[in-house]
Amino acid sequence: MAVLGLSTAFSPPRGSWIAVRLRHGATGRSSRSLSFRRSSAATAVAVRAEVSFVSGDEAKRLVAEGYAVLDIRDRRQYERAHVRGSAHVPLYIENEDNDIGTIIKRQAHNNFAGLFYGLAFTKPNQEFTKMVKSKFSPESKLLVVCQEGLRSTAAAEALEREGFQNLACIMSGLQTLKPGTFESVGEFELQNAGKAGLVVVQGKISRILGAVLITLLLFITVFPDQAQQLFDLAGIKL
Repeated sequence: MAVLGLSTAFSPPRGSWIAVRLRHGATGRSSRSLSFRRSSAATAVAVRAEVSFVSGDEAKRLVAEGYAVLDIRDRRQYERAHVRGSAHVPLYIENEDNDIGTIIKRQAHNNFAGLFYGLAFTKPNQEFTKMVKSKFSPESKLLVVCQEGLRSTAAAEALEREGFQNLACIMSGLQTLKPGTFESVGEFELQNAGKAGLVVVQGKISRILGAVLITLLLFITVFPDQAQQLFDLAGIKL
């Protein structure tokens, strides 16, 4: 079921705007708004489509229906894992500027976010929409993806302003995908491509230590006499 809303605003002598908003019912995943401008000299019609926000399963269905995947993450995350066949146009690019202010900020970033989380020091890609338009026409159906969902939302809004009308984003990004949702390329799973740095190493160490402690506990429980002998040899008093 669709619900239709109509509103008008008049601003002579420039003409008037009529905004029509369509919402799909319980089974709908998207909403659209259509804007029509009526000029006193000539009639011009502009159509603006809202971005659709979908789940991982819905995103998979959209791709099957013909949506192209536009990955707007930075180079590092894209190389760790990306959807096979996706186009890569980063919304943010690595900032390699060498002015003193950037150097200081980059060093501070690399000593914290870069070291612990593996995040690149980036800046906005001023050529983003131009690069996308060189690959896709405004009529293209695009599933815009990033790791957490924030950058893809900003990218979709920028493309919407450039006339793209068929845009979708995954709610909360690739990190929410179930394993195997998309065929991927890279050494990581898509949902884990945002994880890097010391936190990953620390996590691996914690898992190893946990496994060792569990094994030791089982050995003491199942073979208490042998465990006591080993502790005595090592000079450990329980």
